[in-house]
Amino acid sequence: REKVESYGLSLDLIPLPLSSVSAPESGAPHVFLGPSAERDREIDQICELIRNVAGAGIPAVKYNITILGHLRTSPRYGRGGARLSSFQYSELDQTLPDADGSPAPADVVWERIDYFLERVVPVAEEHKVRMACHPQDPGIGDLMYRGVARVMGTVEGLKRFVRMHENPYHGLNFCQGTVSEMLQKPGDEIYDVIRYFGERNKIFNVHFRNIKGGLLDFVEVFPDEGDIDMLRALRTYKEVGYQYMIMPDHVPEIEDPENHRVAFAYCYGYIHALLQAVRGQ
Repeated sequence: REKVESYGLSLDLIPLPLSSVSAPESGAPHVFLGPSAERDREIDQICELIRNVAGAGIPAVKYNITILGHLRTSPRYGRGGARLSSFQYSELDQTLPDADGSPAPADVVWERIDYFLERVVPVAEEHKVRMACHPQDPGIGDLMYRGVARVMGTVEGLKRFVRMHENPYHGLNFCQGTVSEMLQKPGDEIYDVIRYFGERNKIFNVHFRNIKGGLLDFVEVFPDEGDIDMLRALRTYKEVGYQYMIMPDHVPEIEDPENHRVAFAYCYGYIHALLQAVRGQ
C-alpha cells in the first residue's frame, strides 16, 4: 500500500489467492474441491489474509469461486488485426476427463460455497473488508462441463450467491463482460442486471469490458465496438450510486508484441472519457 501511495495512487483492492485459473493451479487449490484438512487450512489462511489486509488499511479483496477456471476456445481476429479472446461452447473439447473435485453438480457446488462463506464472511465483517467475488467466466447456463456445474455463471446464480450469508461486506467483483456472456441479448439486458445488484449495494468493483454475441458464443472486443452501450452502462452505475472503481479487464491483443500495453492504455482512456461525459465535464 505504501509503495502504491508513493506514486500518488490509492490501493483500494487486492486479490486473494483464488484466481480465475483451474483449482490445481490456484494459490488455494483445495477450497472448492470438497471436504479435507487442506481445505480447512487454506480457508484459515484466507481469513488471516483478510485480517492482514485490514491491518494494512486496504478496504477490499477480490477472488474467484471456480474449479475449472477460465474457459476459452480458438481466438478470432478483429479491428487492426487484433487477436480477440473468444468462446464457442460447440468447440469445447468434450473428450477431456472429469476435473479434480468432480462430480460436482449444482447442489454440491453450492454446499462448498456455503461452507466457504460461513467461515470467511464473518471475518470480513469483523475487519470491515469488502469481499468482491468474480462470476465464472464464461457461464454455460445449466450445462455441465467435465463433471462440474458452473453455478456462478448465471444471473440467477449470482443473485442466490449474494443472498447467502447476507452481509454488507459480501458482494461482487462485477465483471460486466462476464455477466454479458451469460445473457441471450446482452445489449438489451445488461442494464437491468447492473441495476439489480447496484441497488442492493452488491457491486464492489467493476470490470468494464464489452463483447459481441452472448450465451455460449461470444468474442471480446474493444469497448467502443461491442453490443453493450458503454455510456449507458456507466450512467446506470451512476444511477444506482456505485462509488468504487471502474477498470479494464481483458483487452484485445494488438498484433505487435512490443505494444501489449497499448490496448490497456486505450481502454483506460476510453473509460476516463466516459467518466467525464457522465459527470458532465
